[in-house]
Amino acid sequence: MLKVARSGFYQWLHKPLSDRAIEDERLLGLIRASYAASGGVYGAPRVFADLREVGECCGRHRVARLMRIHKIRALRGYKKPRHIAGRPAILAPNTLNRGFTVERPDQAWVTDITYLRTWQGWLYLAVVVDLYSRKVVGWSMKPTLAKELALDALLMAVWRRRPRVPVLVHSDQGSQYGSDAWRRFCTAHNLEPSMSRRGNCWDNAVAESFFSSLKKERIKKRIYKTRELARADVFDYIEVFYNRTRRHSHLGDVSPEAFEQASK
Repeated sequence: MLKVARSGFYQWLHKPLSDRAIEDERLLGLIRASYAASGGVYGAPRVFADLREVGECCGRHRVARLMRIHKIRALRGYKKPRHIAGRPAILAPNTLNRGFTVERPDQAWVTDITYLRTWQGWLYLAVVVDLYSRKVVGWSMKPTLAKELALDALLMAVWRRRPRVPVLVHSDQGSQYGSDAWRRFCTAHNLEPSMSRRGNCWDNAVAESFFSSLKKERIKKRIYKTRELARADVFDYIEVFYNRTRRHSHLGDVSPEAFEQASK
């Protein structure tokens, strides 16, 4: 009636799942482990990179298919970062001019400011990112947009990296970056300021991209109960996950720290 061969029927009784189905179940376990380790922010390309790193010989499309069937998808939150800027007292030329690919560490840094929601009010975050490895080399969090927010992030970057040659520091035209204090700090520490054109977020796309990843992968439209909880969570994202672990597509799917170590 079913047009099934007798031998095939008894083989199915002995082994209900095919070899490929059994292999899919094994791969699915590894996919779930990689996804969980990323905090639910990895999609198929980065999960695939994890599997290849541990020696699995599966295809990218197979990983994507299994994730799609089992509804394993990267968790996303904010779709578009908010641009915060004021009018600078001192304008710097756009020396970087979207030259986001550099040949060595501490050749060019980008910096920007974003906001985080808490029930105690806004918490503002400033970061400094090295364009060579996309590593966050400096950051600062404060409840106000005073110029010290940007200066403290840059101070951390200088203290950590101790550059021996001049570094180009690119920002938007926010008032914090056009202040006399910012200019004097840059002069004292052998830094050359560069500024985006007015209202052009693409001129500082790398910093904007980091904020987008932070809000999509960790904050996910959450409103933190206190500023301290927000500080702790952002610290964990930057120092524990992003710099050390998170795979970056621009770096060939390795983390910023792994990229810098490999290039030494």
